[in-house]
Amino acid sequence: MDEATRTAILVGATGLVGRELLTQLLSDPRFSVVTVLTRRTCGVTHPKLVEHLVDFDRPDDWRARVTGDVLFSALGTTSKAAGSREAQYRVDYTYQLEVARAARGNGASTYVLVSSAGASAKSAIFYSRMKGELERDTAALGFPRARFLHPGPLDGDRQEERTGERWALRVLRPLAPILPATARPIDAGIVARAGIAAAFDPTPGVVRCSARDLFRAGAPK
Repeated sequence: MDEATRTAILVGATGLVGRELLTQLLSDPRFSVVTVLTRRTCGVTHPKLVEHLVDFDRPDDWRARVTGDVLFSALGTTSKAAGSREAQYRVDYTYQLEVARAARGNGASTYVLVSSAGASAKSAIFYSRMKGELERDTAALGFPRARFLHPGPLDGDRQEERTGERWALRVLRPLAPILPATARPIDAGIVARAGIAAAFDPTPGVVRCSARDLFRAGAPK
């Protein structure tokens, strides 16, 4: 496949990491098309951008549009914003699994998921268990290359208000030099850059990228 003919698919383009992914993918000459599936417009105009406004609860309406070489999946919400844990699970797990299933069925060969440090299907923590279940079930879809990103606390300019997260970052930022990578705030731009780098890693099968891996791979050049 020619270096400049790759098509990226992106879900979660209006979120913290998703916005960074969108910006970087549009400026990356290795991608000729960036297809976005979103519930609301991302507000960006670009000759490489193809935006589909979709209702994720109706996969039959959008499944055929999930076509491309690399799927970047960065959907996410909180139980407070969604209204309940059940609603959060629908966004963070069900929607992303359905998109991944559609992408694989349409021939996508590479999958990059923005997961979380501590993700485990056996975790007693709801959020970590949800992320782990998504990793388990998307890995089973058979992508030739699957990349699961495990960032610690995400840092950056969120559009929505997350009071608890804001206060946690105020405490963690000054301590960053002495914190382990999994607890160190990581800028969304670093995660996005590392995710794109992971998409070009030819290693077959599933690769889990730790927070330390992300800091290293996503460092500005």
